[in-house]
Amino acid sequence: MNKTVFLPISCLFVLFCTACSIPETEPEAKSPISESGVYAADISNSGDFAVISRVNSDISVWSIGENKTLFSWRHQEEGRNIVDNIHISADETHVVTADSDNFALWDSATGDPVGFWRIDESLIRDIAVSNNGRGILVGKANGKVMFFEPGTGRSLEFLGHEEKVNTVDISPNGKFALTGSNDYKAYLWSTETGQIIHVFNHANRVTKVAIDDQARYLFTSDSQADSQIWDAQTGKAISQLHFIERQWVFTSAKFSDDGKYLLTGSPAKRLALWDVTTGKVLQQWRVAPSNGPAPRSAVVYAVGFVDDDYVSISSSGNLEKWAF
Repeated sequence: MNKTVFLPISCLFVLFCTACSIPETEPEAKSPISESGVYAADISNSGDFAVISRVNSDISVWSIGENKTLFSWRHQEEGRNIVDNIHISADETHVVTADSDNFALWDSATGDPVGFWRIDESLIRDIAVSNNGRGILVGKANGKVMFFEPGTGRSLEFLGHEEKVNTVDISPNGKFALTGSNDYKAYLWSTETGQIIHVFNHANRVTKVAIDDQARYLFTSDSQADSQIWDAQTGKAISQLHFIERQWVFTSAKFSDDGKYLLTGSPAKRLALWDVTTGKVLQQWRVAPSNGPAPRSAVVYAVGFVDDDYVSISSSGNLEKWAF
């Protein structure tokens, strides 16, 4: 059933040289999901559905198995869609979406909106939501991170970062936040007290973080060549991702349920599977580019595990399935 809701606004080898490139790879399946392209996306942990912000269109809740739209959402009744951040809770009950000034919480089962909020003092950079929609994490351009509980109205502001926040993630129970900033630091901190638990230092601005849903691992990556997997309990390094390139930026990252693998997406069409304990790349794929004018590239905005396959959604407007 389609339901539209309007909210008014108030490579099978390691690369050994920088000149090498990932070979052409053919996915097991490819589904065009947006002719005009994609601004942002996330894939549910089960791989049953994805949420996609489509360029010049709406926010689509897409059934991966049935290849169809389940719900259509918009932040505004009129005007173009400008949602550029999406996160699905680990238990798949809620979805949070954000443009630069506003964020909304949705019930993924009914498609109904739960709430809509505006940020006035700074632009929204990234967003995340915990199980049952209990807590929402908002990273902002002024260096602050807000933790907000829609049910109680409680709000806590984390002031540990000194510069623009680029990336945030939240534990499924909503008690812990992982945030990364232009100040070259990533922090794991308590959403109950705001107290810092672990500090992860980088040589460059931190551009991507991810929390393992089973509370085993953390992932932090900067804008150059330092990408680390950490023990979530001790804060000690487990592995560093091994690559020869001088720069490898990540736009999406997700740990497998068994804790063996990390799946990442990057600009320039790259999808990669990593061994958590060694940091070695096990396989790489190249997603399909857009059909528009050159340069024919694609940013991988979302990655996921579906049975024995891997799923990606890129800015080109394609959802693709890959085999190991």
